[in-house]
Amino acid sequence: MTTKTTSLALASAMTAALAFANAPQAVAEDSSAMEKCYGVALAGKNDCAAGPGTTCAGTSTVDYQGNAWKLVPAGTCTDIETPHGPGSLEPIERPA
Repeated sequence: MTTKTTSLALASAMTAALAFANAPQAVAEDSSAMEKCYGVALAGKNDCAAGPGTTCAGTSTVDYQGNAWKLVPAGTCTDIETPHGPGSLEPIERPA
């Protein structure tokens, strides 16, 4: 690689890293506009609470797992339709 190409690649990587590092802070600052919605996350895409034996975010094992939640805009959870029914503000029983 040329020096110019290496510099461009490094600058792109640093920009992406900075954007990723600032993303959680942006979510935390606006968390009042979000709510936990159970049963709407795809497998491995939950934000937290995926039941016993899991460590948290990204640990749900099936789509729409009833004890795994995803942060969604406040007031929208129960309007989210899944193949198993709507989202819930509380953990729900869902088929595995």
